[in-house]
Amino acid sequence: MEGTVFDPAGGAGGPTPAGVMARLRALWRRKWVVLGVAVVVTGLAAAYTLRQPKVYSASTSLIIDVMAPRFLDTEVKEVMGEERGNYWFNKEYYATQSEVITSRAVASRVVDKLGLSTDADFLGLANIPDEKARVQAMQAADAVGLLQTRIRVVPEKDSRVMNIAVDDGDAARAALLANEVAGAYMAENLALKLRMTDDARSWLEGRLSELERQSKTSELAVFDFKKDADMLSTSLESRMSIVSERINSFNLHLTEVSTRIAALQARMEAIQKLRKASPDDETWAEALPGAKDGVIQDLRKAYTDARIACAELGERYLAEHPKLLECQGKLAVIRGDFLKSLTNVVRSAETELTEAEAQRKNLVRLLDEAKAEAFQVNKKSIEFDRLKRESDNNQRLYDLVLKRLKDIELSGLLRTSNVRVLDLARPVWVPVKPNVRRNLMMGLVLGVLAGLGMALLLDMLENSVSTQQDVEERLGLAFLGVMPRIEGSKAPRERDLYVHREPKSSVAECCRAIRTNLLFMSPDTPFKTLVVTSSGPQEGKSTTCISLGVAMAQSGNRVLLLDTDMRRPRLHRAFGVPNELGISSLVVGEGSLEAAVKSTEVPGLFVLPCGPLPPNPAELLHTRAFAELLKQVAGKFDRVILDSPPLNAVADAAVLATQSDGVVLVLKAGKTNRESARRALRSLADVQARMYGAILNDVDLRAPRYGDSYLAYQGYGQYAAEEPKDGMARS
Repeated sequence: MEGTVFDPAGGAGGPTPAGVMARLRALWRRKWVVLGVAVVVTGLAAAYTLRQPKVYSASTSLIIDVMAPRFLDTEVKEVMGEERGNYWFNKEYYATQSEVITSRAVASRVVDKLGLSTDADFLGLANIPDEKARVQAMQAADAVGLLQTRIRVVPEKDSRVMNIAVDDGDAARAALLANEVAGAYMAENLALKLRMTDDARSWLEGRLSELERQSKTSELAVFDFKKDADMLSTSLESRMSIVSERINSFNLHLTEVSTRIAALQARMEAIQKLRKASPDDETWAEALPGAKDGVIQDLRKAYTDARIACAELGERYLAEHPKLLECQGKLAVIRGDFLKSLTNVVRSAETELTEAEAQRKNLVRLLDEAKAEAFQVNKKSIEFDRLKRESDNNQRLYDLVLKRLKDIELSGLLRTSNVRVLDLARPVWVPVKPNVRRNLMMGLVLGVLAGLGMALLLDMLENSVSTQQDVEERLGLAFLGVMPRIEGSKAPRERDLYVHREPKSSVAECCRAIRTNLLFMSPDTPFKTLVVTSSGPQEGKSTTCISLGVAMAQSGNRVLLLDTDMRRPRLHRAFGVPNELGISSLVVGEGSLEAAVKSTEVPGLFVLPCGPLPPNPAELLHTRAFAELLKQVAGKFDRVILDSPPLNAVADAAVLATQSDGVVLVLKAGKTNRESARRALRSLADVQARMYGAILNDVDLRAPRYGDSYLAYQGYGQYAAEEPKDGMARS
């Protein structure tokens, strides 16, 4: 069944309450399947649970701090980290401790201490009767790995408490193992700390000796450098200061000398100009600043006086006069001294310039030497600083390693642990495995779910036509109505005439509803000839054909039933009429229609038997004679209903469908296959037959799936059986 509503205009819609109810009815119809699967699964769960060995559990509670208690100063750091308060670190730390607890190292300590590798009961090998085989099995067993699988770490939420649980087949041994695992974990934790401390100390000792050697070497290198650089009495800073003072002094003197040279050069340039201006005058140097000194002025005055005297004598005496010659001789001496003094003034200026230039040259040389010495001192300072820095670094590293080594030696003497036992494990005599109640409940729930799934699967895999929804949505046919199941072991003839003999039954009422639906299919042009067929045999088409004919006859119509099933005819047996003369006889021209048509006990209902069985029914039905016969009976009766063979078995029904006004398909509820019905419809579509719809036959109205859909038919028989007290018909 599909939980959808048939929509003639647009197909199926979404899930509806009716679809949900259909699903529920499908589950209720297969309630025994659900119950059976649930019982089987629950039974299997119970059997599995009871066959499992009992497992007991015991747990030891530990408090695990991030750091062990501190007894030393906070400056003494341990090897295994420092105090941390980060949330993610704590989370990772406790996860790491869980892994350590379940590690092979911890399990090995417990196995070695308790001798579990030779404990056959712990290894589960005690049931081996042969001692030699048991010993070999124990040697091959992995006691450490087995113990690891039994250890569980259960941390308490929002706390530093961790529970170490151990599962075992013996409650006392489970408690013992839990306590021993806790002790082994604490011992392993402390041993790990000591191993790390020893490794760190060994490494630091090796580094300490190397750093000591490097420190001594660097100190000696500093001493040798100071000795070579003559830094024992004067430091490089003092020497650099002295050299800087000398450089400053030389620069100052060099500036002064350069200024003086500039002045002297200007003086010499003036002398040169004077000399060039009076090349013939020997007294040109009188214009020099130095010519105004007292001695030169005296010589100049004496020279002037001597010239005046000689001039006066020259006026008096002749050129050869002794006085004049004496005066001229004296004048020449005075003049020579005067010129010599002027020449000395020029030479003095030249000498002074030469001396100043030589002084500047010496100052430049001394300045260069001082600078070179300064560069050398700087270079030595750089080298000294490098050696000093290296020596200081080596000494600092040596002091640091020495201090850390002393701290580790001191902290290594402590045997404190960050793990404390809160509660020791005690034997718990209630097994944790198997959990009988939980397993049974799970088995029951799974069984019910599996049963429901099985029921839904069977319902989905069901490929038969069972409801009106199947007819309309799966086959696309108009639903004409249902034919309820005729209860009781009635004879075939009584079942065929049940509508006539039980006119107030639900079967009769359903048949009348089908009659009404058929007449309303085409109210303007009602059918004259109607083929009633099915997709396969044993689907109740003949009984439906008879019941439909009875219902139409009861409405006042003259109805003729034609038994066109010339392979397995049964209308003559249903009405108890002879079959010597019938349709096959009339088609081949034997007998008359009036003689062949037989009346029945139902007023207005007649039957034309099949007659002798022909060898070629399909060809016979395809003849012009049969068409004329069908046309003849259609003119004599109001309704002609043809009982035809199944569509999928032979082609007779398809042939008849082409010669009639329409076809009605009979489907047996819960038996007719959907694919078989679709094949039958395709064969009718191939011959372009007019399809009126389908009738769902043999419907058990008491079945849950039909309880809501056909509720009105279930009590109709009792309603119709009641006699009206006032003699009036009920509405």
